[in-house]
Amino acid sequence: MGNNRLAAAVVMALGMVVAAWLLADGLVRFKQFERSVEVKGLAEREVPADTAVWPIAFSEAGADLPALYLAVQAKNAVIIDFLKAHGFKPEEITVSAPSINDRQAQDYGSAELASRLRYSGKSVITVYTRQVDAVRRAMPELVVLGGKGIALNTGDYENRPRFLFTGLNALKPAMIEEATRNARQAAEKFAKDSDSTLGKIKRASQGQFSIEDRDPSTAHLKKVRVVSTVNYFLAD
Repeated sequence: MGNNRLAAAVVMALGMVVAAWLLADGLVRFKQFERSVEVKGLAEREVPADTAVWPIAFSEAGADLPALYLAVQAKNAVIIDFLKAHGFKPEEITVSAPSINDRQAQDYGSAELASRLRYSGKSVITVYTRQVDAVRRAMPELVVLGGKGIALNTGDYENRPRFLFTGLNALKPAMIEEATRNARQAAEKFAKDSDSTLGKIKRASQGQFSIEDRDPSTAHLKKVRVVSTVNYFLAD
């Protein structure tokens, strides 16, 4: 009976040692399997803008309100004729309601000026078009309007022309593919330098697309950019 108990105890002890070794080996293998590297892949495109939003604003002042409205309407007509002469269609041109200010109703400013030029008005005509090149050609010609007595508000930030790119959806698949490919190349280089083997993707996230002007002087040229983040498994 004593020998049997001793043999059973030895077998149990050996079993516990083997089980502990297997568990430790499994944990080591699992830890190795969990090794990973996170890399980023960049894709960029330079594209021309395909849409232009061009506000043309001017100011007018006078002592008689009806006369001021007539003057604004007349100058609106001059600007519309200018735009049509440069190839813009009527449906691409929008005339906003004029903004009229009564200086005598204000508590500040010169009383003398308010009596001579009581009313000031501002009108904005906006071109929304796909004819980006036509807008760029017409912009330097605005000096012609100044020669016709139209005081343009070209220095206002809200009246600056804007150039847009609306074809992002067509670029997305190829750019995501390129960004992912560049990320994998970076991961393969890391794996090689660390004497490892690159495994499957552990997780991946697509970065947000950004569209910016290429530089301040060429707002009609856009830089489209996306960065993808990919985490790969590594193995020895």
